[in-house]
This record gives sequence, C-alpha cells and structure tokens, in this order.
Amino acid sequence: MTPARPTSAISLYEADYLSWLDATVAALKRQDYGAIDWENVIEEIEDMGQRERQSLKSNLVILLLHLLKWQFQSNKRSNSWKASIVEHRQRLEDSLEASPSLKPYLETIFTKAYENAVERASAETGLSEAAFPKDCPYTVGQIMSKGFLP
Repeated sequence: MTPARPTSAISLYEADYLSWLDATVAALKRQDYGAIDWENVIEEIEDMGQRERQSLKSNLVILLLHLLKWQFQSNKRSNSWKASIVEHRQRLEDSLEASPSLKPYLETIFTKAYENAVERASAETGLSEAAFPKDCPYTVGQIMSKGFLP
C-alpha cells in the first residue's frame, strides 16, 4: 500500500517542480520514505520511460524520412540530409546503448515509424504516398549500419 502524499509535497510539486525534485532527492538520501510524494515520483518515473520511447520513435521516423528522401529524390540530395541521417542514426545508437531494453521496442514500432516517415516524406517532397514502397525497403540492421545510404 502506498502512503498518502503529504499536503506540502502536493503543493510543492505543483508550485515549484525543481524544489520538489530537490526535496525528493534529499528525502531519498535520508531514507525518509514517509516524506516522499510517491504518487508523483511514480508518475515521473513512468513519464521518463515514455519520453525515452517517444525520443526513440521520433529519431527513427526522421532517419527513415531522410533515407526515403535520399533514395527517392536523388536529384535533390544535400549535405543536410546526409548530416541528418548520421545524426539520427547516432541518436538511435546512443539510446539503444544507454537502454538496451529499447531494442525490442524499436522492432515493435518499426512499421508504424515507417508509415509516419512516408507521410512526412510525401508532405515534404510533394510525391504521393503511393510513390514510396508500402513496406519499408530497409531492415533495422541496414538503417543502423554506419554509412548505409540507399
């Protein structure tokens, strides 16, 4: 059973997030578990995990977007597209290195991320969504491979 949140912690969390963080860390270091605003601690930890997953998906979509643009608009290739491919591949690598448990999530969202990338590629290039393959033409291994360009 989770202890009730102290009233002061509720108002501190809502009034001054940074002070709430400092107070929570101090209470944890003192092992003063009764002073901890457990409901908000749990919510913050869940939010941290969600932000990691959202960041991974966002970087995957952008990487796929620029790979599609690179492949399907070869006459408009630019160094900025290549730099974006490198940057977002590195961001994905960093995320997976820091949290290896994200690897199965990456594979789970790969199809949806590709669909999002196709929609964005269509909007950015003026090509119809039908101009792009229905299924992703790249594997996870390929997109994560340093130097891979279609």
